[in-house]
Order: sequence, then structure tokens, then C-alpha cells
Amino acid sequence: MDKERSLPVIVHDNDFARMSEKQQTALSPKRDQDFPEWYQQVVRAADLAENSEVRGCMVIKPWGYALWERMQGVLDGMFKATGHRNAYFPLFIPLSYLEKEAAHVEGFAKECAVVTHHRLESKDGKLVPAGVLSEPLVVRPTSETIIGAAYARWVKSWRDLPILLNQWANVVRWEMRPRVFLRTAEFLWQEGHTAHETQEEAEEETMKMLRVYETFARDYLAVPVLTGEKSEGERFPGAVKTYCIEAMVQDRKAIQAGTSHFLGQNFSKASGIQYQSREGKLEHAWTTSWGVSTRLIGTLIMMHSDDDGLVVPPRIASTHVVIVPITPKEESRAAVLEAVNHLASSLRAINFHGIPIGVELDARDLGGGIKNWEWIKKGVPIRIEIGPRDLAQGTAAMARRDRGPKEKEFVPVDGIPGTIAGILDEIQEGLLLRATKFRETHTRKIDSLEEFKKFFTPQNREKPEIHGGFALAHWNGSKEVEDQVKDELKVTIRCIPFEDSPEPGVCLFTGEPSRQRVVWAKSY
Repeated sequence: MDKERSLPVIVHDNDFARMSEKQQTALSPKRDQDFPEWYQQVVRAADLAENSEVRGCMVIKPWGYALWERMQGVLDGMFKATGHRNAYFPLFIPLSYLEKEAAHVEGFAKECAVVTHHRLESKDGKLVPAGVLSEPLVVRPTSETIIGAAYARWVKSWRDLPILLNQWANVVRWEMRPRVFLRTAEFLWQEGHTAHETQEEAEEETMKMLRVYETFARDYLAVPVLTGEKSEGERFPGAVKTYCIEAMVQDRKAIQAGTSHFLGQNFSKASGIQYQSREGKLEHAWTTSWGVSTRLIGTLIMMHSDDDGLVVPPRIASTHVVIVPITPKEESRAAVLEAVNHLASSLRAINFHGIPIGVELDARDLGGGIKNWEWIKKGVPIRIEIGPRDLAQGTAAMARRDRGPKEKEFVPVDGIPGTIAGILDEIQEGLLLRATKFRETHTRKIDSLEEFKKFFTPQNREKPEIHGGFALAHWNGSKEVEDQVKDELKVTIRCIPFEDSPEPGVCLFTGEPSRQRVVWAKSY
């Protein structure tokens, strides 16, 4: 069965009550039974997105788009704080622009969608393309070439530099094996593009934006990442150097969560970005590009979610608290609703890391258990229930998404506003700590080829996707070796870590000298 199209097995509240304690999870299969299908179940159960009628494309639903909006908001503020401004460039790129940078077009050629006609005509009752374009247009896979053409018009003197721009946009890369949020033919992203007077400025910019991504992943997504340089085989087409943030998710595979590229003068020469230097000479600018995408949502899902559904770190959540009034009798309904509305207003007045606490008041005419499970599957950090008995006692039932679904704590209602921000911080820190420990547990130094192959070979045929992790092994720097390992084991170099004192050694595959250990893993 196609796992993109298979239907989820989602347990409803009345079914849940009849299950034994060991069976009680909202989703089936569990993570350790079928991780790829579990991922799809989380997406559906949380109502984040769905496949569209166009193969490889997705419909991002409001709950999923709210995550992207939060990511946009935080990152946009971080970009502007470092001197960048937003702009927008065309979706269509003339084919001749891509042809100017040979390595770039070769790297993206197989993924390009191309527009060749500009109108439709009716023929034998069907619409057929007509009006052949004088030059084919490529639907934006990335924007270095079209932005380079604009920079070539804008830059005349060293006084016009630096240019520090970012755009929020969609791109198209024709994926052969799509998966919602991780790999789709069309996805949303941001791409920064900068031009500089000197190599040093451009290299500084490249590293600065890598650190912005690292901070965002750690402090907002609660995703611990490794930072380092990409190998030649994993480098962005046309770049001099590519740097990355790399995460390990719960099936022990790696996800490239963001990249920052030092492009040198490759693209400025191809696009003709030239300026008169301070000495009166004609020079080519030094450029960079950097980006993250809706793949971050997939990373978050696979990093933190459990067998009950999505788990959202509080600092990236749009809704921090859901309040569920319990009103079994009509005569107590008005009093309960008044109390929960008062609590909701008090919480919304509280600032949590720069934004008001997001509160959802769920007063729908549904059973409390059904509503409770819906919010568990959607990953809201804190759930609060208040009924007539709670009202009489001045308490509320509080549950945290980082704990078991049945774990509730009865707390004084009046004390909730004073403690809520601290609890959210505690959840955030706990998720980061848990993810960091998981990565450390499944990261291993390996010094023999036999051990390396065993590390990445499934030992349990019933659970073939649960194995491996990050292998720290020596490598001689050869692309041929890199390609061989990729072909044989489907394992790639995820990054060459930044190290002040790298540990020299011997390449696992050739016996030749190695400057340092690199990170190997299977990846998405």
C-alpha cells in the first residue's frame, strides 16, 4: 500500500477506554513498528496537511500553517535584527540564466519544472498547449540566477555594497519520492541572498546566518543540531562552501534542517555583478545564499512527537494552552463558562518570550474526553479542564503534553497565571534535553570498516528502519570514497564538524591519513 495514501488508524476516546494500559496510544502503528507510516499518522491526526491532487504537492491546513507562520515570524525578526530586508523576485527564470552557471544547472537539471507555452487552445474538445515561448521558463527551484541578474543592474560601485536581502517564497523541485513537509514538489521557504565587497565579508555573512539557524533550531524548535561544512558530494551546486545544521530524529536518521552557502565569485561572474572598487578597479562581488523551508515542520514532528500524536515546543506554538470547560448539566454551564473565559483572558494578558500566550477555549458540544484527545494529537503544550466540581473547589485539572495522557495535576485556578510561563519554559527545556540525550546515545565513534557496516545494517528484519545513528569516522576527503559508501550503504557524510582541535587518524575505507572525524548517517 502507498504510505502517502493509506488511511490512519486513529483511536477515539470511547475505544481508548476499553483498551488495556499497555495498548493505550492514540496512533497505530507506533514509532518502533513502522516509523514512516507513524509519521504520516501524526500529520493526519494533528490535521497539519494532506496530499493534493497534484502528485508531490501538499495542502497545508490551518494548524500546520500556524506552525509555519510562527517560524516565519521568529526568523523574520532574527533576519531583520542582523540587517537584512525582505524583497520578492520572479517565480519564472529564463533558461539562459541557469545555463550561465554550469555546476548550478547540472545540480538542479533533473528537478526543474519548465514552462514552454503561454496559452491553451481547444482542439477536438480538449485543451492543448499553444503559443510556444521564445525561451523556456524554469519554475523557480532556487533564485541565485534571477537575483544575480537584478544585483548586476543595481551594483555599480563599492558604495552599493553590501546588499542584504531575503525573500519568503515558494519553490518547485520535481521530487520522485515525495513525503509531506520533508520532500514535496512545491514547498515554502525563505532564501537570503547577499552581495559583498570582500571575500572576508561574504564568509562572515555565511557563518553569521548559519549561527542564526542554529540558535533558532535550539531555542525555538528545541532541536539540537550539529554545525559544520558539507562535503564536496553534498555541497550546493555552484557554491564554494556549504555549511549546515544537521539534526537526528527518532528513527536515528539525519535531516539537513538548514544551509548557508559561500558562493565566492562564481555567481557574480556568471551574472555580471561588477563594481568599481575603492582603488578604481572593476571587481566582481562576493555573494552568499542561505535558506530553511517547511521541512522544519517535518523535522519538528519527527524530533518530538510520540505515539499519541504531535508534540509542539511552547516557544514555537501558536496555541500554548487549551481550556476545556466540562458542563454536564445545563444549570452549571453559565458559571463554568464565565470562569474559563476569565482564566483565558488572564492568560492572554501574559507575555511569553515576546508574544502573548495563545489560548484556545474549546466550548464545543462534544464529550470532554473526545476534545481532550483531539488536543493531545495536535500537540498543545498545556491542557486545562474546569467543571462544576472544580469550580466549587477553586481548582482546575492541568495536563502537560510532555507527560502521559492520563497524568493530570489539580491546581488552584487563581495560581495558574502566575505559574504558566514557568511551566511552558520547563516543557521547552525538557524537550531539548530529551532530544539532546537521544542524539548522544545514538552517536558513536567507529574505527573499523566492519563495525561501520554493521552500524548501518538492520539487525532486526521486522524493524528495518530502526538502526544506526551518527557515526563519527575518519575519511580521507575523497569524493570517490564518499560516492562508494553512498551507493553501497545509502550512507552519506552529513557534515564535517567545526572543531578547534580536530582529531587526526586513518581513513576507514582507504587506510590513508585523515584530518578529522566526519559525521556519517542515513538521511531524509
